[in-house]
Amino acid sequence: MRRIDPELRQRLDGGATKLCRCWRVRRRDGREYGFTDHDGDVRFDGTTFKARSGLDSSAVQATTGLAVDNAQVMGALSDAGVTEEDVRVGRFDRARVEHWLADWERPDLRALMFVGHFGEIRRMDGAFEVELRGLSEALNVAVGRTLQRTCDRRLGDDKCRFDLGRPGFSAEAEARAASAGVVEADGLGGFVAGWFVAGTLIWRTGANAGELCAVKADELTPDGIRRIELWRAPGAAVTPGDRFTLQAGCDKRAETCREKFSNFINFRGFPDIPGDDWVAAYPKDGEVHDGSSRRRG
Repeated sequence: MRRIDPELRQRLDGGATKLCRCWRVRRRDGREYGFTDHDGDVRFDGTTFKARSGLDSSAVQATTGLAVDNAQVMGALSDAGVTEEDVRVGRFDRARVEHWLADWERPDLRALMFVGHFGEIRRMDGAFEVELRGLSEALNVAVGRTLQRTCDRRLGDDKCRFDLGRPGFSAEAEARAASAGVVEADGLGGFVAGWFVAGTLIWRTGANAGELCAVKADELTPDGIRRIELWRAPGAAVTPGDRFTLQAGCDKRAETCREKFSNFINFRGFPDIPGDDWVAAYPKDGEVHDGSSRRRG
């Protein structure tokens, strides 16, 4: 149950109009921002909530059960607040947010309406739109392992244990041309076509430095030019000469883990688990149905 100061409740019941919304945003790097929809700055708890930030919010959908509380917030991108680069490189991803209803003349009269974190962030026409997700969202996260044929780990994580720094599994190059999410580069002819599919491209220099992009397709032209198609185009234009690192991709199949990475000992899938076709199968002449291992030889 939300606790509201009796004096604030009296003002709310009386139809007071001296109320504004304030948002405190704390990024994972510790940097803090304050925004308000009032026409003047509001300050409390050591935070200055800046006016004229262009921030606006939809109603927060609060529930008493385990459903996720959510809302949408829109704001302007500006040098004084949230910049396009901040959003593009993910500095606000999973940032903690508090939503307050406060009296702008008496900020000590306030009520905490929502606590959560930033979800999906979208940029559009000099503005940003962000989804706010409540604390109960953590209850929707799957706990434990998933029984499936493919591996449930990310290549190189603490369970996969594969070292992507090993020779032959990453390479550095510079872009010779780029357009519409496709990057072309020289000097990568030593890798077979498709080696980097489902891998990662990490920009090292240029306007996209630090940005990670997932690789959708990887082609090698007859004249030795590498064409890397990305699932999402980089946030800024790529300039010829921008350097990047490519990491090998994994499709999470047992065969790939064994043959490409020689890492089957750490494979986290169940390649022999029966599928839907097995459930619907029926006995046939010449087939063995004695409950023994399905793997022969």
